[in-house]
Amino acid sequence: MNINIVVAIAANNAIGKNNELLWHLPNDLKHFKQMTTGHSVIMGRKTFDSVGRPLPKRRNIVVTRHQMSIEGCEVVHSLQDALALCQGEAEVDIIGGAEIYKLAMPVVNRIHLTIVHQAFEADTYFPEINMEEWQETSREDYQADDKHTYPYSFITLERR
Repeated sequence: MNINIVVAIAANNAIGKNNELLWHLPNDLKHFKQMTTGHSVIMGRKTFDSVGRPLPKRRNIVVTRHQMSIEGCEVVHSLQDALALCQGEAEVDIIGGAEIYKLAMPVVNRIHLTIVHQAFEADTYFPEINMEEWQETSREDYQADDKHTYPYSFITLERR
């Protein structure tokens, strides 16, 4: 099973503020959909709250400490429980938030990373990536345009 992180980060590793995204980049939303459609997606409860609904055409697994049920989602209480549900699947995507990313880093094979080339004020950050453990295998760079306020890059990192 390939365990992937799919994340968009700012130049200063920021990923969110007040449980909301920091930017609106339509191509990144399309990229996210392309990367995750047809896969199981694992997210924390705060990320689910931010999204507001189960993501279509994906198996939605929410990790939370709370006893709860969420329509259209499977609810578990640890990342290990979430990954156990996905045994036998080819691809599983970790989609946030910061706590889940931090827990997942030791077991992830690939990071689908969007870097927004701008620093943002935030209250949530992606963990530091130790580039001695990762190798960049693909990169697409884009400039700001009328639909994208900031320049950005789609990068794939594979564990060495």
